[in-house]
Amino acid sequence: MRFHLLQHAAFEGPAAIQDWITGNDHTLTTTKLYRGDLLPSLSDFDFLIVMGGPMGVEDIQQYPWLAAERGFIRQSIDADKYMLGICLGAQLIARACGAKVTRNIHREIGWFDVTIENQYLPEALHDVFPVKTEVFHWHSDTFEIPEGACHFASSEACSNQGFILNGRVIGLQFHIETTAESAALLIKNCGDELDGSTYVQSATEMLKDLARFTIINKQLHSLLKNLTSQAALEVND
Repeated sequence: MRFHLLQHAAFEGPAAIQDWITGNDHTLTTTKLYRGDLLPSLSDFDFLIVMGGPMGVEDIQQYPWLAAERGFIRQSIDADKYMLGICLGAQLIARACGAKVTRNIHREIGWFDVTIENQYLPEALHDVFPVKTEVFHWHSDTFEIPEGACHFASSEACSNQGFILNGRVIGLQFHIETTAESAALLIKNCGDELDGSTYVQSATEMLKDLARFTIINKQLHSLLKNLTSQAALEVND
């Protein structure tokens, strides 16, 4: 399968996503929007991944490429592409579908549980997440659930943590692609957000148990494996 990734910041790359794609004989191309790369043609990819980033979806004056990106995401959805949006990426998908993105009541950074409602996920994704699972977070904003999408994940600090649209477009407010190395880059580049508030952990707490990253990366790999298998079945039909 041909994956294409939209990257918004040099320090927030594909991390464990790339490990799975290259390790399973798929291809990965990338648009690095922060350096002015052009968006691809819709015919160039099968699966779009929209990464996180430190900007907000409405920061178009500072990052003018956000407007074109939102339009491209909408076109990709209309073209029935598979899609995974993570954090800012999920917010951009929601916004491209007409849903609001606003400041969340709480900033949420670090390791916190999400509750998964598997009944809203397609059968292919039922084995990806346990009902309650500890995942990595780094966000201040939150999305509304787009019209026609199903809400399937929430946390104590943020009620909208995940949605799925048309059985193939998934938005995750939380991060399962993060590795110890990519978390360290977030801390280095966005450490000013570690304000000690209720749902914000210290850098030491976030990095003290590296086994946590292995667990969430396995969830990511299961998600990508199951979605690509589902896509392959559709092609064979």
